[in-house]
Amino acid sequence: MKPIPLAARLDLARGGRWTSLSGGGREWLWSRPDPARTGVVPGSGFVDAGGLEECVPTVRGLPDHGDAWSRPWSGSPAAAVVTCDDFELAREVGEEGGALVAAYRLSADPGYRFVWAAHALLHLGAEARLEAPAGAAVRVFPEAAPLIGRPWPDGAPFLEGVWPTPLGLPLDRLGPDDGTAVGAVIRCPAVRVVDGADALVLRVEAPPEVPVSTALWRNLGGFPAHAPYRSLGVEPMLGAVFDLADAGPGDAAAVPASGELTWRLVLAAERMDDD
Repeated sequence: MKPIPLAARLDLARGGRWTSLSGGGREWLWSRPDPARTGVVPGSGFVDAGGLEECVPTVRGLPDHGDAWSRPWSGSPAAAVVTCDDFELAREVGEEGGALVAAYRLSADPGYRFVWAAHALLHLGAEARLEAPAGAAVRVFPEAAPLIGRPWPDGAPFLEGVWPTPLGLPLDRLGPDDGTAVGAVIRCPAVRVVDGADALVLRVEAPPEVPVSTALWRNLGGFPAHAPYRSLGVEPMLGAVFDLADAGPGDAAAVPASGELTWRLVLAAERMDDD
């Protein structure tokens, strides 16, 4: 494999959203233009336009997909900031050896708990697969109930298994479309998406006391029920649940006594060498 330099485009006016992640003639981000995206305000229901959204302080729950995606950011693509009701999030995006690196700083009252996810929806073929450490713990969420062959326990926010087939579900396979939708959280900081000759590595780096994971949203034409479409989310995250309200001890990030927590997102592409 040889490294492929990546470049990004970001839309500060619309939630700091990443609208492109490209390299070697390939666009990695899937998009689904929706005119409603331009009219969102804080508290709006999520409008799925694809790309990569900054979801914080939660993904599911309230506010829907967090409080940062629906607000304009200030600054430049290289150094931007958004101010929300309970926190401020700053992001600096640069290049390191062909990889893209986004450095984050969240400022809030000490003890403030949150979940963050780089909600990246990827443009992938039917044969694409997701590589994560074998045996990694995985949390699977209730939309998977029709697939697991047994009733979902009352009130359980998730069930647990191990990668790559938690609860018997082959979640390493990212297609073809089969009319299902599954959300999962893999307890690992880095994964590799392989699609033909190309691969994308996604990694989150955080202080050792901060829980890190990779969320997976494998929607193979199963969501939403009234007008389903295909969308594949591979989402480095801080925390271990989609909804902050479900976070138990050790399931969310917490701002230290300094009032600031920092972490990094690293994105790197590779291509199979023709030789």
